[in-house]
Amino acid sequence: MFTVSLSFRKVAAKHKLIGLTKAGDSMDLQFKWARFESLTALELYEIIRLRESVFVVEQACPYQEVDGMDISSWHLSVFMDGELAAYARVVEPGVKYQQPSIGRVMTVKQFRSLKIGRALMAEAVRFTEAQFPRDSIKIGAQVYLKEFYGSFGFEAVSDPYDEDGILHIDMIRSSL
Repeated sequence: MFTVSLSFRKVAAKHKLIGLTKAGDSMDLQFKWARFESLTALELYEIIRLRESVFVVEQACPYQEVDGMDISSWHLSVFMDGELAAYARVVEPGVKYQQPSIGRVMTVKQFRSLKIGRALMAEAVRFTEAQFPRDSIKIGAQVYLKEFYGSFGFEAVSDPYDEDGILHIDMIRSSL
């Protein structure tokens, strides 16, 4: 487990999110990477609670959210002012796909106006490429987010398909 703290203003500037902070803002983003076994029961509870609130309740999509892949994943929690604001996981190669995969990418509703999803995804891509430098990265993206993921170098490699009532598309970011 390791933690990286960044100034929200610096993250906003780095990821072209200018205009999201005001003079005098003192918010910080804290990125925390952890393996499943190093998460506390309270941390795991909060992650699952928030994933269910976004993917099951908000999207009105009843499905088995806890899918067995968390055990073979790195978990990225992003905190703002001490509160869990965003989350993603990196699933190891050979578990979901042949390649490593970034998934469960979400921002908690009350933080969405800050657009920290770009910083979340940039960190997830950076980390995945550092951990698995010779592998491409594969994702199963909701179709409406195709352009968002495309801005990170992901390219569609499948036709749209239905997954739990939501159109998805497989996308790959080739290794460098």
